[in-house]
Amino acid sequence: MAKVSWTERNDRKRRTVAKFAAKRAELKAKGDYAGLSQLPRDASPTRLVNRCNVTGRRHAHMRKFGVSRMTFREAALNGMIPGVTKASW
Repeated sequence: MAKVSWTERNDRKRRTVAKFAAKRAELKAKGDYAGLSQLPRDASPTRLVNRCNVTGRRHAHMRKFGVSRMTFREAALNGMIPGVTKASW
């Protein structure tokens, strides 16, 4: 389980990216890189981290489902994810 502070920090970064998205696009279209450098560092979308929606784990994140591999496996085995079954052949 990730610390609450890490997930809160990522949420704060996500809000900052959304707030400055239009301004960043405008500055990039103009080619004004000096203006881009004046924006907050957290306004860049590359600073966001994909985290598991359940545990907050950042490694082994499955983008399609929004969870980590361990959470995905538990949910799949419990039948919580429609259309996903354990492979057997």
